[in-house]
Amino acid sequence: MASFSRLRATFLCNAVARRFCSTLLLFLCLACDGVSRPDDTLGLQSSARWEWHGRLVVQGDSTLTLVRMAIDTMHGGGDVALARFDFNPAVGEGDEYSLTLALDLGRARDLRQNVPYPLGPPPARLPAYATVTCLCRPLKPDSVRGTFTLATRGLRQITGRVDATLYFTEWNDAARHVTYSLHQRIDLVK
Repeated sequence: MASFSRLRATFLCNAVARRFCSTLLLFLCLACDGVSRPDDTLGLQSSARWEWHGRLVVQGDSTLTLVRMAIDTMHGGGDVALARFDFNPAVGEGDEYSLTLALDLGRARDLRQNVPYPLGPPPARLPAYATVTCLCRPLKPDSVRGTFTLATRGLRQITGRVDATLYFTEWNDAARHVTYSLHQRIDLVK
């Protein structure tokens, strides 16, 4: 009878160890996706769009103090993406803001994995534009500087990482500049 109890205790101990190890392995795989990092910005990606044959349309409207960004698929082009990140979306705080990032990827098939491609105006490899929506003075975009790193590209999804600083100027005071950081994973869906 004593050996049966010992055998049962050993079996239970092994079962618990297997369960713990499989759960730990799952969490380690999710935590080490190769794209996310512990010091990432805490934006919640609320939308993402990737088009194969499009071009970015960025138009400023000074009467309304805003900039419109869209993807035009009627006139052809390359791979373009539009993603929105919401920061601090807690109820009633008043300091929340949203960043919308537009990327012209050229031909996404030509991008190699794990290579940081420069973002910004030429001579950067990938042109990028950004807008900010906040409870602040109206801001117009200046430039985006940083990198985009492709992690995976499938038929309907691109996963990558954006490490960039977004520069803005106040509409009514060109001497006042504001910057926002965006360092996190980006998922783009077709």
